[in-house]
Amino acid sequence: MFCCERITMMGLKRSCVVFFLMWQAVNGDASYSFQEEMKRGSLIGNIAKALNLDPSKLSGRNARVDAAGNRKRYCDINLSNGDLIIADRIDREELCGEKPSCVIKRDIVLENPLELHPFSLHIQDINDNSPQFKEELINIEIRESAVRGARFVIEEAHDADVGQNSVQQYSLKKNDNFILAVDGNTIELVLEKELDREKQQEINLLLTALDGGSPQRSGTVVIHVTVLDANDNAPVFSQAVYKASLPENSPVNTVVVTVSATDADEGVNGDLTYEFGHVTDDVKRVFSIDRKNGKIKVNGAIDFETVTTYDLRIKAKDGLGLSSYTKVSIDVTDVNDNIPVIYVKSLANPVPENVSPGTEVGIINVQDSDSDNNQQVRCSIQQNVPFKLVPSIKNYYSLVTTGQLDRELVSDYNITITATDEGSPPLSSSKTVQLSVADINDNPPVFEEQSYSAYVTENNKPGSTLCSVTARDPDWRQNGTVIYSLLPGEVNGAPVSSYLSVNGDTGVIHAVRSFDYEQFRSFKVHVMARDNGSPPLSSNVTVSVFISDVNDNSPQILYPAPEGNSFMTELVPKAAHGGSLVSKVIAVDADSGQNAWLSYHIVKSTDPGLFTIGLHSGEIRTQRDISESDSMKQNLIVAVKDNGQSSLSATCSMYLLISDNLAEVPELKDISYDEKNSKLTSYLIIALVSVSTFFLTFIIIILGVRFCRRRKPRLLFDGAVAIPSAYLPPNYADVDGTGTLRSAYNYDAYLTTGSRTSDFKFVTSYNDNTLPADQTLRKSPSDFREKSVKVVSPFKCKKAFIFLNTLQTIFFPFFNVSIVFDAFCCSKVINEMAALFSWVL
Repeated sequence: MFCCERITMMGLKRSCVVFFLMWQAVNGDASYSFQEEMKRGSLIGNIAKALNLDPSKLSGRNARVDAAGNRKRYCDINLSNGDLIIADRIDREELCGEKPSCVIKRDIVLENPLELHPFSLHIQDINDNSPQFKEELINIEIRESAVRGARFVIEEAHDADVGQNSVQQYSLKKNDNFILAVDGNTIELVLEKELDREKQQEINLLLTALDGGSPQRSGTVVIHVTVLDANDNAPVFSQAVYKASLPENSPVNTVVVTVSATDADEGVNGDLTYEFGHVTDDVKRVFSIDRKNGKIKVNGAIDFETVTTYDLRIKAKDGLGLSSYTKVSIDVTDVNDNIPVIYVKSLANPVPENVSPGTEVGIINVQDSDSDNNQQVRCSIQQNVPFKLVPSIKNYYSLVTTGQLDRELVSDYNITITATDEGSPPLSSSKTVQLSVADINDNPPVFEEQSYSAYVTENNKPGSTLCSVTARDPDWRQNGTVIYSLLPGEVNGAPVSSYLSVNGDTGVIHAVRSFDYEQFRSFKVHVMARDNGSPPLSSNVTVSVFISDVNDNSPQILYPAPEGNSFMTELVPKAAHGGSLVSKVIAVDADSGQNAWLSYHIVKSTDPGLFTIGLHSGEIRTQRDISESDSMKQNLIVAVKDNGQSSLSATCSMYLLISDNLAEVPELKDISYDEKNSKLTSYLIIALVSVSTFFLTFIIIILGVRFCRRRKPRLLFDGAVAIPSAYLPPNYADVDGTGTLRSAYNYDAYLTTGSRTSDFKFVTSYNDNTLPADQTLRKSPSDFREKSVKVVSPFKCKKAFIFLNTLQTIFFPFFNVSIVFDAFCCSKVINEMAALFSWVL
């Protein structure tokens, strides 16, 4: 609301502006009118209501006041209620100078979607400046010849305010000679009474300028009048107004215009000098005037974008103080000297890689301070990037995507925006916008290989490393962090975790246990690689584990049974020719490959030249024909070796009887000798000596009674031991050339003690063709509690057998014990035992 009193030029009126606020619609734009120098935060008006905007959405749409270039905004918008408030000090005189109307244009910018609402601010003047004269003392020289009514022009006072707040009236302090005449902007001293130099040489007049503001302000100046001799002609300019056009950026010392005045007087009264009238200091920094010739030159930088028009007041003064004034109006013309300036008003950074094409990611504003065609700007993106500029409102552009983004291909874009005006020559500028692409977990881990193979030798140490799997994930940070794990499964009925483990960070696969090639040779597991994204993505790969064989199993002899566990004898016909198949050693090896390649060797034999064995077949054959001189009992020790590094072996004994039937065997002789039984023999000797010592007396008595009853003792017998062929297994010996025994047999032999024709009785046969060699059937201790002597190997030691039978017959029945004897003893030990027993007798 605006209220005031009417102000006249010649009267001092009081006026007050309580508060002025007006809104109107002009060409669809909002317009606000208010006074200058209002305090920061003062209310201008509610822009949201004026534009029909929802105040609750202002903050979300990033509403703001925008000013072109680097100009001040002067006002802000309150995002909570839509009020337009003062943001900076507004000085109308600084903004608009002496212009009667002061209008500032600004824009309200809204985003999502982009909207631009221009509005105008009309700055109303307040009386904040006092009238000022150019000088504090005005010197006027007037000849005494001046006639009554003579007029002398006085330079007017200047008030930075406009309208009623500018200078409205002048008053002259009462004096005897002069009165004041005011006509528009012309102030003159009117001589009312002639001067008399002889009476008064100097006169001081006080001139006051008053403005029309409220409260009213004033300014004074002292006019010092010096009375001279007559100089009745003042300078006269050739033009009342001089006009000139000056391109901006004109160089210093460029002549803008030349003013000229003449004086009808002669001599000193006709000598003229030129100077600026009342002009601002800014004008004096830009222009200068030659005091002698009146040339106005460029003295500083001319910028069309700062000032477009200069109005200069020029004074011409003669030698005795008469002066006159003229006006110089200079129009500054625009030159295309300003490059377009690119402003990034809004930028979504980073941009998710899964945004759809056509998404707005930024708002660009382009400004050019020039005018007309020099201000028209074209904006473009030069690089081949998936973005483009879409013209929006006025000088605003939307930066939108044109294709699908992929951070794994391009993670950062440097978008160079080029703006070119239409001046001549055109000017352009560029601005690079750095835009990052935010990662989305859109890539699962990918293994470097389609499948992995791990090779490990058996008997490995638990915890040993088998292999390493590696998966790559091109995503970023946790989306690209890979964790490895084993998928649940079973290997030979056991959980896969009991065989292998995988390091979740490195993918290194370790063995949890020691592997045995003989149990399984290979197995497969599945390893999963999972990233840490949300949701996580994963992929699987198959890891095949191959176990290589180590020579950790000795050969196992299936036939004949291992030495010490059974007694196997085969008959060899006396008529056998050289090359005849006698028997065959059968062995297996749990290992594989060369570790299971077996070779057979005869390491010891009764007659080294009589028999040979196939290196790889194990077949025992005669090397020559059987002769009468060959020993009837043949003992072969066969070693079976594998081909491993280092080689492992096993041995067995093969007992052969050169006879057509067992009835032809004249006596039982020790067929074998093994150094392993030396320890057993020693224990037997110690036991016999101890028994003899304790029962010596009793033995002598019993022997005496025995010898009295019998004329011939039965300790020895020389009759042949008949072994019925019907007691032998049907495949015990093969003389037809096959020689391969299908099964291994163990036999228990029981002998009588009182007959020279005692024979063997095969009472038990154990078939162990399906058992390993180390698990051949053994007798338990309870089996040896019989009262008869149980001989495991009846053909091994004849003397020991006779000796033990004698002992058992004489006195062992008294103690209800029986002797178990595995006659792996040498002939020397048996002879010593017989000699000892003879001495006892």
